[in-house]
Amino acid sequence: MYGTHTISLHVNPTPPRTPVSPTIHPHIRGDYESEPQFSLHHGLSSLRFTLSQLSLSLSLCANMSKGPGLFSDISKKAKDLLTKDYVSDQKFSVSTYSDTGVAITSTAVKKGGLSTGDVAAQYKYKNILIDVKFDAASSISTTLTFTDFVPSTKTIASFILPDYNSGKLEVQYFHHHANFTTAVTLSQSPTVDLSATIGNPTIAFGAEAGYETNSSKFTKYTAGISVTKPDSCASIILGDKGDSIRASYVHYMDQIKQSAVVGEITRKFSTNENTFTVGGSYAVDNLTVVKAKLNNHGRLGAVLQHQLVPKSLLTISSEFDTKALDKTPRFGLALALKP
Repeated sequence: MYGTHTISLHVNPTPPRTPVSPTIHPHIRGDYESEPQFSLHHGLSSLRFTLSQLSLSLSLCANMSKGPGLFSDISKKAKDLLTKDYVSDQKFSVSTYSDTGVAITSTAVKKGGLSTGDVAAQYKYKNILIDVKFDAASSISTTLTFTDFVPSTKTIASFILPDYNSGKLEVQYFHHHANFTTAVTLSQSPTVDLSATIGNPTIAFGAEAGYETNSSKFTKYTAGISVTKPDSCASIILGDKGDSIRASYVHYMDQIKQSAVVGEITRKFSTNENTFTVGGSYAVDNLTVVKAKLNNHGRLGAVLQHQLVPKSLLTISSEFDTKALDKTPRFGLALALKP
């Protein structure tokens, strides 16, 4: 076995007039069976790391920058800012984790005068993720996700019992410059959905189409483009078989991307109707985030989300029509408790 090596690299904060090659001094210490360590010194500051830590960090950075993303990711950031957490019902969920690695989540929802609930379990074994949900309607939904079952792919199989025509098989293929998705419903008259994106993490072009084999007709075809920068994201989507166009822009105000502003405009050509929505989110502190949105039809929404304890969130939302203040506003409340 080898001893632990400590290599020190000293950097002079004031560059010399003539280039000088850094000098590395290895030192052998008395302990054994340890991984070589490296220290980088700059003035009074120092950073110590191992080769495995360095390779892991480089691997994570490489994985984050691979590929243009799926077609469903185009305009997703703007959509999440304008729709996510804007709840109009009362929802309570509790999550627990067993020693065997099974995550169990119990959820109760009250919407209007109706109440429902479900129990979901999730288990991961190697590259297989299993999700099973039992709801109050006596149905069982199951989703199996296989990662790298075939290299660079993700395979998702889902079905709902007792509906035997609800089966669906989806295959996603990831590449550095292109991603493809194929989804087929497992029924007597299957529907095939295809989508593809080409580009890179900065700019991506994509399209999707749905085809119904029974009627031999296209159920949808959509095209889009997105441009992503470290502090902003813009996208344009031509959808509804060419009958609508939606453009959105998101700008982040901080590095952790909790404070942001968003604008979205949608035009429907068949009705000449335009919808313009502006919104944003603001991190009051590390535990509290507020969100708001307003469109040209006078719909105003607001969200307050607070982290009670780590991973446990309390969300309060409201939405009302500024052009009809006599109408009762809609309120929503969600409490998610996680260990």
